Amino acid sequence: MVTALLASCSPSSDKKTETNTSPDTQKEVASSQPEPVEIPADFSTLVPIDVLNSKSPNVHDKYGIEFSGNCYSCDLASLSITKKQIRWTNVCDEKDTFEIDDFSYTIEENKTIFKTPERTYILTQIDKAPVYELVIEGKKLELKNKRISKYFTTKKALPLFTEHDCGDFEG
Repeated sequence: MVTALLASCSPSSDKKTETNTSPDTQKEVASSQPEPVEIPADFSTLVPIDVLNSKSPNVHDKYGIEFSGNCYSCDLASLSITKKQIRWTNVCDEKDTFEIDDFSYTIEENKTIFKTPERTYILTQIDKAPVYELVIEGKKLELKNKRISKYFTTKKALPLFTEHDCGDFEG
């Protein structure tokens, strides 16, 4: 009777050990190899916006098209980010660009962080409208005819925001 008890306990305890450690091992493997994250498709068409009415509770009235940079000085930069390139383009001249090909990126909740040898670009979604805030850390980025805005939205969402008519300006 003792022999039967030992024989039946020994194999079942081995099976329990295998069952308990196997899922843990699978979890460790899964967590050590995170799934690759994709840059949001909307990042390929980011356009500059500015705070127009900081007291407005309506995000589409709070942010909008900056008159001076789009109509008068024509010096704002739109931003396009794909897996292969970060591109700054003058809003009034699509041929006037500055491109960055050497970068890596990570995505943490509502932040996408792009790293180049000279700078770190942090693009944070601050509103679902969508509104993104850009912070650049590191060496100062100086671009001719391409002033970098602090806030961006997608080209698709832009018509929802307050727009100023450029009137007689050619912008």
